[in-house]
Amino acid sequence: MNKHHEPTGPADEQQITLRGPAELADALPYMMGFHPNDSIVLVALHGTRGRFGGRLRLGIPRSPREWSPVAQQLAECLIEGSERRGSRPDGVVVFLCQDPAEGETSHRVMERLRPLAQRLRTACGTFDVPVYEAICISDGRFWSYCCPDSRCCPPEGDVLALPGTSVMAAAAAYAGIQVRGTLRQMEARLEPMATASAADQEKALDAAGAALVPRILDGEGRQQVAAETLALARRLMKRIAEIPRPGGWAETDVADDRLITHDEAAAVVLGLQDRETRDRAAEWMEGAEADPALRLWRALSRRCVGPYSEHAAAPLTLAGWVAWSSGDEPGARVALGRALLVDPEYVFARLLHQACNEGLDPEALRSCLRKEHGSGASAAAREKGERPRRPRSQRVRPPAGKKRLPPAGTRPEKSAPGNRGRGSRRSGQRGTRSGR
Repeated sequence: MNKHHEPTGPADEQQITLRGPAELADALPYMMGFHPNDSIVLVALHGTRGRFGGRLRLGIPRSPREWSPVAQQLAECLIEGSERRGSRPDGVVVFLCQDPAEGETSHRVMERLRPLAQRLRTACGTFDVPVYEAICISDGRFWSYCCPDSRCCPPEGDVLALPGTSVMAAAAAYAGIQVRGTLRQMEARLEPMATASAADQEKALDAAGAALVPRILDGEGRQQVAAETLALARRLMKRIAEIPRPGGWAETDVADDRLITHDEAAAVVLGLQDRETRDRAAEWMEGAEADPALRLWRALSRRCVGPYSEHAAAPLTLAGWVAWSSGDEPGARVALGRALLVDPEYVFARLLHQACNEGLDPEALRSCLRKEHGSGASAAAREKGERPRRPRSQRVRPPAGKKRLPPAGTRPEKSAPGNRGRGSRRSGQRGTRSGR
């Protein structure tokens, strides 16, 4: 289950009237930007005409014992979040989206999730906000938990409209809104590779860790590693940018993977574990740099295999940041949610995820990074491999299941203002993690 809820801001000003469960079910992927499979989705409604407001998504908990507390938390998050944005909801629409397991029918899914729908209705009711409609979507069919009229909502469910044939689809196409496939497909682009080459990538990460960790622990060596990491990342971005996109997502990802060797991927992944190096890489967020940077961060996320899975937090967070900066909020939430899944305490991902969810404008952060990028002192320091800011101490951890490297004078991390350091962490260790 994805435990990081994903609200969005109010809907755009373009007005489309949706009538009944069928049109609501058809509109869901356009509201979210993807098909939210295996998800609870709550949508706030405002005013007498039911204008769409904030949206919130969470993976469906596997255990029914979690349904009551989760329902209460979701209702609270949606209603209080809407109030912070200026308007308390007048109602809520609930969607439960889950395809059947092996040997299960979609009708059985609907019945199994009925108690969850009731708990969500009750939770919203405790805040005096009614649920106007609750819909289950499973295997191309939908059911209403609220409508008793079998003429419009038959017990066997109804078939969803064919993609691209509804009024909502036409309006979305006119507005330039794209549906990016299913949530599962979006997540799969960011997961560790599961091919035969994963073993070779793990060996490359082992070798890179053995070579880079002693240098990172050394003050001067750390800056050299940072400069080498950023230079290599720039070369990889240039390589990616020079190759035209071959087609869809899958073809593009395969092509990008072929452009990056195991050793190159390992060197950049290990280098990005340093917070300042990662923050400098975050400056590649707009213009001609954004697309190749986003493709690089996704590709590197797929290279964090085996015991190095937690190392993916850095490239995943960078992918989420560039996606958000480029206007792809659904893609940003998926990447940041994945970063928090592999490392729930990764501060940069938590801050970006919260800001994105609260509908903040990324321009404020872009402006800060532009100033940093344009700083003469910073630019000169980068050229020399020096650091313009005060040193930060290092923290070294081996990847899960690997032998710990010998200590070399490490000290507890001193975090930047607003990012509190932690003296201990949960299990699932990693190679070099000098900051978040």
